[in-house]
Formats: sequence, C-alpha cells, structure tokens
Amino acid sequence: MRFELTEALTDDLLFSMEDQEGDFLLDTQDGVVVEKGTVFNEDNGDNVHSDTRGSTGRYIALPAWNSADGYRLMERFAAGYKNPLIRTGLTAALAQGKGVFRAFKDTLNGHPEAEKRWFAFKTREMKLKIIRWYNALRDAWGLERIGTEPEETDDLVLEDFMFRKPHSEDTAAAAELHRRICEEENQTGGACLQEPQDASGGLALVVETGGGDFAGYIATTCIGKTLYIHALEVTPEYRGLGIGEALFSRVLDTLDHAAISRVSMDLPVEAEWFSRVLLRKSFTPWVTRYGLTLKKSGSYQHEHQEADKRKGYPDSSP
Repeated sequence: MRFELTEALTDDLLFSMEDQEGDFLLDTQDGVVVEKGTVFNEDNGDNVHSDTRGSTGRYIALPAWNSADGYRLMERFAAGYKNPLIRTGLTAALAQGKGVFRAFKDTLNGHPEAEKRWFAFKTREMKLKIIRWYNALRDAWGLERIGTEPEETDDLVLEDFMFRKPHSEDTAAAAELHRRICEEENQTGGACLQEPQDASGGLALVVETGGGDFAGYIATTCIGKTLYIHALEVTPEYRGLGIGEALFSRVLDTLDHAAISRVSMDLPVEAEWFSRVLLRKSFTPWVTRYGLTLKKSGSYQHEHQEADKRKGYPDSSP
C-alpha cells in the first residue's frame, strides 16, 4: 500500500476532503482518490482499510475532515487577522449560528486580499494535516518522515501588490490617507502626525493593489548620513497583510551603506506594535520622547485663577 505523496495527489486529497457530500477512499495502487461506493461494488470492500496502522490494503481512508474542522479553521483565521475592521466582520459572521459558512464567505467577498489570504491559509493548514497523515503512514512503513512545508501565506498575498516609486499624483492620495488616519486616532485619543507627509519627496515608495488603488506609502528624509523615516502608513482596508513591513524592508534594501550609516524612526504610542518589526531588523531604541499638548491660549491661566478664588486668594487678573 506504499505510495508517493505527489503534488497532484495532494490537490486531489484537498478537493475530496472539502467535499462534504461525497464519501471517498485513496487508491494507494494508482495514487488517486475514488468514490467509496465504487470500490465496494468492485471487490466487496475486502481491500478497504479505515486507518493507517500498518494495513496492507489497497484502499485507505482520507485524512479526517468535516464541517467542525472547517469551522475551527475559520475561527483561528478570524481571531488571528490583524486588520480590526475585517476581524470584527468575520467574528460577527461566525457568531450568526445558522448559515455561518455563507456569512463568512460573504464577508470575505467584500475584501479580495483577505479572501485570498483565507484561501492560502486554509490550503496551508489542510496540507499540513495531509503531511501529518502521510507521515503517520510512513511511520507504519518504517520510513523516514517527510518535512516539506507549504508556502507562506503572507508571500502569496503580497504578490497581488505592486511596490513602485511615487508619482506626482500620489501626494494627494498620501495626504488623504494621512487625514483618515488622524481621524481614526483622534477618535481613540491617540496622537497623529501634525502635517500630511509628501510621498513624492525624498526616498519614498508607494504600494498599490493589482487594480491600481493606492494602498500605502513610506517617506523618508536624509540629513547627513542619517535616514529619518517620517511616514509609514497603510490604508485601513489593507492592514494586517504585511504591507507596512514590506515597504519598510524594501527601503532598507535600497540604501547605499556608504552614504547612509544610520536609520531612525519615531513610533507613535498607538503604533508600538511595529517595534517587533524594528527589533527583527536589529534596530535598538535610542530615546524615549515625551510630548505635551498645550491648551488653547488663556485656558491654563483661567483655570489657575478659578483655583485661586476657591482657595480664597485675591483675584490677580487686571
């Protein structure tokens, strides 16, 4: 019953595992998936085995996969999705109960990049299950396990984006993106850059979708031998796909080390999570910057005078 786990057979197994209506077996002699009913009609099931414990039958059961497995996979994907907007939508779809699979699919339909990420994630996890199943068989055969890893999800998703030098029209798109980000952060009390950054100035890169939509940018300023990264922003719809780190890495890869000896980047408090990327790139923290937002003119003096009055001090106003 020994067989080789080829790419074609893996694809056949994936397709059959997802078909919840059919009942299939693996024909180890021909290396193909067949319908169970057909096998029983041919040989009365004498060569059919339902486990991997060293059996020598021609037909064996496929890796176990049912709707509960699919639901748990969707839960893991939704819980781990970094974009809060999409994560909230997927979580709400999973909480519907009836029609949950359709609701999950409909939510993804509105986000093509997230949909592709889901399919890549699902394929990767199911291939890992197939490899574990096949290795259990190889253990029973007394053979060494295989260790092939499926492709990384992030690399597959980023293939749909184009990274390029900025054009003159990107300035308006970058300013609009910055305005949106400032509005979001003001709603949550976070700090934001005080002025829109020009994506066309200095060393900069822009990322756009396969359809040509502006998805984010990085802009820098060079002073002496220090490169300052003063803007790195990604549109809310495309966050959580690794775009920010990809922009950051591409800029670092293009630097002339003879001309640039240091790279500096300030992280707003609400973007502290990006420090993990910086640490992976061997960055180290230099300073901790504190800021104070001053109140409107006269407000502090007025509050001070009111406090003096409550304490019985004389009014010091003119």
